[in-house]
This record gives sequence, structure tokens and C-alpha cells, in this order.
Amino acid sequence: MSVELLTLLFFGSLLLFVLLGTPLAFVLGGVSVVFLYFEMGSIGFYLLASKMWETMQSPTLMAIPLFVYMAILLEKSGVANDLYDMMHQWWGGLRGGLAIGTVLICVIFAAMSGISGAAVVTMGTIALPKMLERGYDKKLALGAINAGGGWGILIPPSILMVLYSLLTEVSVGRLFAAGIGPGLTLFVLVSLYIGLRCWLQPHLGPALPKEERAGWGPKLRSLRSVILPILIVTIVLGAIFGGYATPTEAAAIGVFGALVATMINRQLSWGVIHETAISTLRLTALVMWILFAAHAFSAAYTALGAQSLISNLMAFIPGGKWGALLFMLFILFILGMVLDPVGIMLITLPVFLPVVRDAGFDPIWFGILFIIMMEVGYMTPPFGFNLFYLKGVAPPDVTMGDIYASVVPYVLVTLLGVLLMILFPSIVLYIPGLLYD
Repeated sequence: MSVELLTLLFFGSLLLFVLLGTPLAFVLGGVSVVFLYFEMGSIGFYLLASKMWETMQSPTLMAIPLFVYMAILLEKSGVANDLYDMMHQWWGGLRGGLAIGTVLICVIFAAMSGISGAAVVTMGTIALPKMLERGYDKKLALGAINAGGGWGILIPPSILMVLYSLLTEVSVGRLFAAGIGPGLTLFVLVSLYIGLRCWLQPHLGPALPKEERAGWGPKLRSLRSVILPILIVTIVLGAIFGGYATPTEAAAIGVFGALVATMINRQLSWGVIHETAISTLRLTALVMWILFAAHAFSAAYTALGAQSLISNLMAFIPGGKWGALLFMLFILFILGMVLDPVGIMLITLPVFLPVVRDAGFDPIWFGILFIIMMEVGYMTPPFGFNLFYLKGVAPPDVTMGDIYASVVPYVLVTLLGVLLMILFPSIVLYIPGLLYD
């Protein structure tokens, strides 16, 4: 049977079972194992089991449950409330200041957690009602939370980066370092957009009345709220980039820091520890099945010979390697509208990485572009996760239509950031080169 027909049957089977509502990890794993058996026979099972065993022995894998535990614990610690009160006092006197402050909190939260939903749910609960109460435009406020919340997978530590590292065998430390520049770039671009919109249209984000603005005394006292978050971020990332700890060991340090922060804020209890542990177990078990499916898919796809088919197809795309890159980013954008980021990673990486390497692109640089496109996927309709997270915590008068419409300018700003990183790769590669070369 030809490679073309096998590819059609393979992806047709995947699409069929996904449309039937079967969980994606089981679809990828099950269909891949069936095709692997018919292509290689029973030896394919031994190959698959060997690869899985090799992956499960990776110390980096242990970082995932630790980062998940740290993120969930910080969400329950009350740190976000203190941060928002501080931002309210420092930024509230500016047009659009509350939205810019909320975006900055998302940056800090991203650097503490490593997942996307934590900042969206937290800021949707705390910041959104206060911005709406102050007369902020509904779409401006919703979009700011959606955009900032997605940075949890870009600004280190990032669980999606750990998975990318495991699937591509690139350095997770370099990936973490590469995410800093792009994360700050997107923060600046989004803040500039909010500031310019509110400067041109003051009614979109009115400043606090002078009588409600905090004096220097309360402002300086409010800075105490950033001590714990900054300390956690500094210890975790400093341990990794300074070479004092592996990402796994730094994650363990981060969990300890999150426990201390929760205790200082008087939120620590056996109930919180138990609930956090159960949530972590569920997410970690999901990741385990995802990795099994990833290796099954990669092995089956390689055995079918479809990677060479896709590589040949890429050669016919106009624009050479840059045309191929834009085509891959376009595919990621479209898939982001209908699939979850991990599923997209499983489907596309076995196909894209050989093309990336053949074109001479740095896999770390491409990895960051990949992660940002996954972040766009979190905030684009119809199935972006952040959209539904935000709807779950938004006031009743906020409709799904409001949330869908709010993301359009922020998606465009993020894509502008991607273009800048393509034109100026040093935005991505400068810090990892500084720390590791």
C-alpha cells in the first residue's frame, strides 16, 4: 500500500474517532498501535514498550507533577489577592492602568505556575469584577485576562515546555531561558496596546478619581505583597539557570516555597494539601497517557514513512524554508481553534521537526514559536480553553459572544510578536546563549 493511501487512512481514522468523542490520548495511542502492528508486526510492540520505558526513566519527567502541585497550591494561597491590591494602588491612577496591572500580575503568576488556566481563573475572579465596576470596557478587560493568562505556558517554568523537551530531546533549561525574552516582549506589546487604546479612547479604561488614589505610604507598604512571589520565582529560575539544580530539583524547591507562601498567608491546612494532591494526581495521570500516546504516534508515523511524504510536500510550498515555516505556523493556528495544545503537539511534532532540522532552524527557537502558537490556541474560538475558563468565573452579564469578540485584537498583537521573533531571533536566543554558551 502506498504511503499516500496509508497516510489518508491513518489520519482519517484519527479524525473519525475524535469526532465520535473518544479522548484524544486514547485515539492517538489506539489507532497508532493498530497501524504499527499491521506495518511492523508484533516487533512494533516491543519497540514501543522500549521507548516508553526509556522515557519513564527520565528525571525531567518528575518535574511535571511538582510544577503542577506548585501551581495549584499558589492558586489557593491568596497571593493573587495581595498582588492585585498592590497593582490597584500603583496603576489605578493611569488610563487603562488596572488592565495593564492585571497583565503584569499574569506575568508574575506565569513565572510561578507553569500552566495557563491558573492566571485566567484567578484574575477572572479577582480583577474582572473590579475593572467592570470601575467602568472599564468589557472587551478590553476580558481580552487582557485572556492574553495574559496564556503566558503561563511561555514564561518559565512551563509544563508544556517540559513535554516539548521530552518529545524532541532538546534541553529544557535552554527552553526555559528562551521563554523569558518572548514573554517580556509580549507583555510590552499588550501593555502598549492597552495604553494606546485607553489614551485615544479614555472611556475604555478610565483612571481612578484623584480622591481614590493611594498615597505613597500605602503604595510602598503594598510592595510587601510581591516579596513572596518574586522570591519563589528567583529561587526556582535562579537554581536552574545558575546550574545549582536541575529543573526537577528546582521544581521541588518551588513546591516548598509555595507551601511557605500558603502558610504565611494563613491558607495552609490538611484539606488544602489533600485537595491539591488529588488534583495533581489527576493531571499527572493524564500527562502519562499523553506521553504513551505520543510515542505510539511517533513510532507508527515513522514506520508508515509519512514523514518523508510531508517533507517532500513541504518542498513544493513557495518561499523555501520561510514559506514552510509560515505554513507550519498557519497549521498550528488552525489546529489551535479545535484541539488542545498537547494534542496538537502529539500530531504535529513528528511531522514538523524533521522539516525544521532540514531547514537549519534552531529547534529551541522553533519550540518557542510553537509554544506561542499554542498560547494563541488557548484564546481563540471556538474551543480555546481560556475562553471557557473565563466564562466559568465571569459575572452573569458577560456572554460567550463578549469573550469571543474580546480576543481578536490581542490575537493580532500576539501574532505581531511572533513576526518580531521571526525577524529578530535574538529575542528568543539571546538569553539561552548568554546562560549556556
